[in-house]
Amino acid sequence: MTDIPVVILCGGMGMRLKEETEFRPKPLVEIGDRPILWHIMQSYAADGFERFVLCLGFRGDAIKNYFVDYHLTTGDIEVTLGGKPQVRVLGNDLVENWRITLADTGLNTMTGGRIKRIQKYIDTDYFMLTYGDAVSDVDIAELCDFHRRHGRIGTVTGVRPPSRFGELEVDGGRVTCFAEKPVQSGLINGGFFVFDQRIFDYVSVQENCIFEREPLERLASDGELMVYQHDGFWQCMDTMRDVMLLRALEQTGGRPWLRKKNVAR
Repeated sequence: MTDIPVVILCGGMGMRLKEETEFRPKPLVEIGDRPILWHIMQSYAADGFERFVLCLGFRGDAIKNYFVDYHLTTGDIEVTLGGKPQVRVLGNDLVENWRITLADTGLNTMTGGRIKRIQKYIDTDYFMLTYGDAVSDVDIAELCDFHRRHGRIGTVTGVRPPSRFGELEVDGGRVTCFAEKPVQSGLINGGFFVFDQRIFDYVSVQENCIFEREPLERLASDGELMVYQHDGFWQCMDTMRDVMLLRALEQTGGRPWLRKKNVAR
């Protein structure tokens, strides 16, 4: 599995999360002591997917710096000053064994254009794709197997997120049922895609190519998009309320998006 690339869209400006994204890109917004991007990558690594291609855009230099300096910021170091100054990392206790391609896909490029621009880094028959702002306990290996079995171009993970509002069931003006933030009945796009190489025929290198519109709509009309239904945990990070929810879950030690227990904490 380690050879299958995981493409993560990290280039958006996070306009609905200005409290956190004024000075850093959305994927680096921290949940606990780690960015949400790290949590996403850990979810894939737990199932053996350790090769990543990050599509950078807004403040992409910050994401580059995060990984270039990863050893220096997460471990112990020894600094020697004087005639031959040097910095030495003490030990190497990192659990992560990741190989990361950091690709600049343009500041204003939309999602479809970003995907097309990293085609040169995809040298396998199929690859994974997700967004840099949502976590889930989806079984990545099972998702991958599902994709290989059906033989279509693409697979999208369908999820049922909780509603932001309470739901009333009424009968003649009388409330018969009250549910506080129930799970929605319909499926939505939860990200966590799998595609084969043919998907690159559906996207354009142009900046204004939005993957979720014409490319995916055409893929569906061609009968080449299958859904993998996930009924477990899924949570996006669109607003400050979402950030606070994820931070509260992390603080309790639960991290419900980590399906496996043998990953770095």
